[in-house]
Amino acid sequence: MKLYLVHCGYYDQETLDGVYESHVNLFVAAESFEEARAKAKQHPLFREKRMHVDGLQQLDAIDGFRVDLKEDRALDGRSHVLTDRYRGLAKSPDKPSLH
Repeated sequence: MKLYLVHCGYYDQETLDGVYESHVNLFVAAESFEEARAKAKQHPLFREKRMHVDGLQQLDAIDGFRVDLKEDRALDGRSHVLTDRYRGLAKSPDKPSLH
């Protein structure tokens, strides 16, 4: 099993009437590029935003460290991602804060 980054594009009608393409990256565990593409297309966000795949990257090694995926049956197929957020955004006077 390998780790893939799937770069997805979509046109969000809520942002500037969908004129410009927005992007999101999805991480997928798969055996091949083809399987990674197919798995990304099953992601709920991919389907909700009517995305398309712009590109895929297989992540084998980063900064001299090999990426080694090991199945953990206790996760029951779920992903676990730790996030450190930087929120230097201007607050909107019209909308409540998202945090």
